[in-house]
Amino acid sequence: MGLTKQYLAYRAVDSFNIIASGRANVNFAIYNRIQGRYFAAAAAENVILWDLRLGERVLTLRRDKQEVTALRASPDRLHVAVGYVDGAVEIFDLSNPEESICFLALHKSAVSVLRYDDQGIRLITGSLDTDLVVVDTLEQAGRQRLIGHNAPITDAHFLERLAVYHIAVSSSKDTQIKFWNLETQFCFKTIVDNRTEVWALAFTGALMVAGCGESTMNVYRLTRKDSNDVKTNASANAIEGLSVDDDDTISPINIMNCGVIQRAGKGRCVNLIADPSERVLSCHGTNDLIENFYFCTKDEAKQRLAKRLKKARKAKQIKEPEEEEQEDDNNDKNLSLSDEIKRLNSIKTRQKIKSLDILLGGQNELRILVSLANNSVQLYSMKTTSKDEDAKMLRSLNWQGHQSEVRSVCFSSDGLAIGSGSAESFKFWNRDSMQCLRSVSTDYILSCVFTPGDRYVLLGLKSGKLLIVDVGAADIVEEIPAHDQELWSIILLPDQKGCATGSSDCTVKLWTFELIDANIKETDVDRVTPMANSRQVKVLSLLHKNTLKLEESVLCVQISPNMKYLAVGLLDSTVKVFFLDTFKFYLSLYGHKLPILCLDISYDSTLIATGSADRNVKIWGLDFGDCHRSLFAHDDSVMALQFIAKTHMFFTCGKDGKIKQWDADTFDKIITLPGHIGEAYGLAISSNGRYLITCGSDRTLRLFERTDEPIVLQDIQEEEREEMENEKLATGEDHGMALLPGLKLPSKKTVGSEKAAESILECLDVCKQYELEGEITPTLHPLMKALDVKTTTDFLLITFARIRSSDLEEALLLLPFPMVCELLTRLPSLIEKRSDEIELISKVTMFLFKIHMKPISGARHMKSLLQQIINLLTSEVNALRDCIGFNLHSLGLLQTEVEKREDIELFYEALQDKKKREKKRRQRETLKRQLIHMA
Repeated sequence: MGLTKQYLAYRAVDSFNIIASGRANVNFAIYNRIQGRYFAAAAAENVILWDLRLGERVLTLRRDKQEVTALRASPDRLHVAVGYVDGAVEIFDLSNPEESICFLALHKSAVSVLRYDDQGIRLITGSLDTDLVVVDTLEQAGRQRLIGHNAPITDAHFLERLAVYHIAVSSSKDTQIKFWNLETQFCFKTIVDNRTEVWALAFTGALMVAGCGESTMNVYRLTRKDSNDVKTNASANAIEGLSVDDDDTISPINIMNCGVIQRAGKGRCVNLIADPSERVLSCHGTNDLIENFYFCTKDEAKQRLAKRLKKARKAKQIKEPEEEEQEDDNNDKNLSLSDEIKRLNSIKTRQKIKSLDILLGGQNELRILVSLANNSVQLYSMKTTSKDEDAKMLRSLNWQGHQSEVRSVCFSSDGLAIGSGSAESFKFWNRDSMQCLRSVSTDYILSCVFTPGDRYVLLGLKSGKLLIVDVGAADIVEEIPAHDQELWSIILLPDQKGCATGSSDCTVKLWTFELIDANIKETDVDRVTPMANSRQVKVLSLLHKNTLKLEESVLCVQISPNMKYLAVGLLDSTVKVFFLDTFKFYLSLYGHKLPILCLDISYDSTLIATGSADRNVKIWGLDFGDCHRSLFAHDDSVMALQFIAKTHMFFTCGKDGKIKQWDADTFDKIITLPGHIGEAYGLAISSNGRYLITCGSDRTLRLFERTDEPIVLQDIQEEEREEMENEKLATGEDHGMALLPGLKLPSKKTVGSEKAAESILECLDVCKQYELEGEITPTLHPLMKALDVKTTTDFLLITFARIRSSDLEEALLLLPFPMVCELLTRLPSLIEKRSDEIELISKVTMFLFKIHMKPISGARHMKSLLQQIINLLTSEVNALRDCIGFNLHSLGLLQTEVEKREDIELFYEALQDKKKREKKRRQRETLKRQLIHMA
């Protein structure tokens, strides 16, 4: 059957206007081996790497549909782990950002925290589902799931500073701080002395700082517990009354509450960030104040204590010399928290702070990266050794985006420029580069449109005023008090000689364009007109022509292309159509249950489409006012609607964030485009119908382009149905196993794992059928031909290898026990023939044994098979280990022989670079110590 009507697909080009989302954090990153210049910030569903010096985005890490909720750069700053609202985690390589390194489905809800260990090998993730998952980034799979908190996770760290590598620390909104043993997956200690939610944790040396819902931050000192002095420490801590430990011997560390740090800001602590060297701690609350603290070394703390005691002696002036000597000897014991922590200058921002990151560079320069609630990022610099010097703002990124939600967009007549209006400004964008060209400060904008010639833009404000803006000068030419209330709609007349405006003051006004003389200073003449000697130039103005008064507020206006009808959408849920020349009433379109928010008329003036807050779109005939069809378009209010030029197809967007294309002739939904995260407020289509621009509450402007790819509606509908079924198939509510209730898998069941299980079952069926054909030469199955394999052993192995490592455990868990037995019978031949893949085979075997150990060990006929598998695996793993050890020592021997024979040092350049870096680091530390002594 041939295509009866051909539609062309629209594809998403890119999104812009957003600098940093408020839901996720920002992080410094290394790009092109430069540190401190680039940072990664979440931008709705993407992550953008920004260049602070040029104010441009360098690259974009993309994923569809799901919003970014957390991100973390690796310790080497070369990789970025990104957590999403659906509980997934992706790791990207900044040198190759097109595709992620690995994808991990870990949680049931949004990821709230990501943290690497010191080597960047392990990653701990926390979520709103109260679980913690430890991920092996090399194996690209989860290792442990930690369950114990009763509220969303707020922060998590690996505790490696005490040479204990199997401990993690986490905090939650349940007011608890838990210490986990990763080997046993159990919590061995819980701190419960916080009265409010614990929102952040930070480590500086042996101190742990916890930010709570109060204006104070608790400070704990962590020390490693030795087996010899357990009783001694317990008795000493009990005497002091400061220990949060009980008399247990399970905990390998001692935890003591040292005191509190009083914050200057009010409200809860939102973020606690320590620099990589753990010398400076920055925090902020729900306000606009950043507080910085410097943690002194032991020598610096002793100096501060000596100064404090000296001041105390001068104040008393009755101290005996013997008492002074005793105090000097007891300085180590008298060190207090105020001696170890020095308060630095605070930073006051103009907007509410969302997140921050800090970096301590050379010469004690502290750089503070701050993302604000108004879609901007600022970089501050300050000296940690100077008390009087305030922080300086080095960079500010606010030009590339609106500071509030964009409510209206429009295209120029040639489609090369885009205009967007928000609560504080109007911006002009280049469509190809998506860069901001000009910005004009205004009041709250509700509607906008380019005038003929694209030299001016008309802006409708919330106050009812109508602004005329010069595009070239980026200046307001005239401010017209057009209406008394909100100006919701501005449209151009089809003859391009004027415009019409509709407002909440129940009026529709018609205006005509005219050029008037404007007095301009001589310094401004050159930028407006090439006639430098002229003092007067022609500027655009509007002449009020006629007014149509109505009984209800006007929400949208449209004029038919044949200049015959004026259609007005009203607050009373009706559309009234008038004759344009006489304003005589023609039709009234009834049917919507809620106010009409948008409408448009087709190019041939035969159809009118209306969108309402009742979530429906109705298509009417303009000749008789009959309703052709009512379409349930969106799950929330329909906010914008526009026909494509020279067609009966139109686009709609709604508060559900979706963007849909419809056919007004067949009443079919053509396609649903990837929409906004949140509400979609407006859309605009270029005059040739090739480009589509939309705006929404996620502060993104999304650009779509029409392609030459045809669309078949049946295929699109089938894909949508399959996607809905896949969402139902993803059963990730339970991480446990039926026979092992105490074992919680670190992964989550997804559609990928179910498809992987189906591929394993299909592979076993194909292998069984292939072997049953007997001695006759069997024909290869189409799947085996597609994978270019000729034996069942290779087919089974390549099936396992094609499964994503994060889905492998869940796929094996879905296999029924008879298929598991059949798979185990094939393992001996697989081990013997493909010993080069012994690592993958061992992983599969060990997991199957772990989840099916009871029924396997209970079957008598499986004992010989088990013994055979154990012997084969033991020999092959030992052989692999011996091979690796032999190769390692052989390479070392060859390196020594080559160096002796040729009198050179292998990898000399790499070693020299490493030595230079270490030398620079030592110089910086020496310089820091000198400056500290001088201070």
